[in-house]
Amino acid sequence: MDAILPAYEEIYVEPPYCEGPREVAEFIERYRLQAQRPGVRLILARDGNDVIGFAFGFLLPADTTWWQSLREPVAAEFARETGDRTFVIIELAVRKPWRRRGIAATLHARLIDGLTAERVSLTMRPEPEATPAQNAYASWGYRRVGVSHPWPEAPLYDAMVLDLAPAG
Repeated sequence: MDAILPAYEEIYVEPPYCEGPREVAEFIERYRLQAQRPGVRLILARDGNDVIGFAFGFLLPADTTWWQSLREPVAAEFARETGDRTFVIIELAVRKPWRRRGIAATLHARLIDGLTAERVSLTMRPEPEATPAQNAYASWGYRRVGVSHPWPEAPLYDAMVLDLAPAG
């Protein structure tokens, strides 16, 4: 947490997130719980001693509510989780001075490298300020599967899925 918190605070104060101290505190609490999940991975990008970007995620458990946050229901088979079917990316972020250099693509590639999961999921903001991220996810092969509203006070997110090639 100490390594990524300064970068998180710098990145997520920007639009469309506009996070303040309350949201940062909520992130810290969520991260502490998520870091204990099965299959958790964290990748850091550094410039010297400074963390300039990071990505982390974990395997969705069989009892996840991830797909229940979609505003339109999906097929039961699509939403079925086994504990190793879907890897979810919770954060993928790069500090502003280091953007447009391929760092996010490298973080993403390293984060999912070697996964045996069938697919990767993430959510992204639909606002115009997030267009570079939207374009990146599309170029990496993600497809939109619906609109997610993960908790009552949350903004709307586009729920995305990347199908991975079968192992072997």
